[in-house]
Amino acid sequence: QVQLVESGGGLVQAGGSLRLSCAASGSILSINDMGWYRQTPGKQRELVASITNAGSPNYADSVKGRFTISRDNAKNTVYLQMDSLKPEDTAVYYCNALIQRTAWSRSVSYWGQGTQVTVSS
Repeated sequence: QVQLVESGGGLVQAGGSLRLSCAASGSILSINDMGWYRQTPGKQRELVASITNAGSPNYADSVKGRFTISRDNAKNTVYLQMDSLKPEDTAVYYCNALIQRTAWSRSVSYWGQGTQVTVSS
C-alpha cells in the first residue's frame, strides 16, 4: 500500500522556524498535487499550502510570506519550511498527496499521520 510518513514537528518559540517533511512510499505510478493541511481541536481542517507536480505553489493568506512549500519528485517528498512562526500556527499538520498507482486505476487522495507543531509566545 501507499504510505505517507511525516517528520519535523516540535515545539518552537514565536519567531522561530521549523521544516516539515513528508515522504511517500509504495508502488506509485505518479503523484499529482501535494499539500499541507492543519487542524486544531474542534476546528475544520484547513489547507495551508499546495504544490503541483510541476512545482507551482499555492498558499493560504495567513501563511504567505512566511511558509514555503517545495517537493523533490525523485524522492516522492514534499517539504514545508515554516519561518516567523506565530502562536496561531499551533496545530497538527497533515501531509496530503493525490497518487495514481497504476495506469488503469484512478488517482486517490492519501494522508499522513499528522505531526504536532506548537509555537509558544
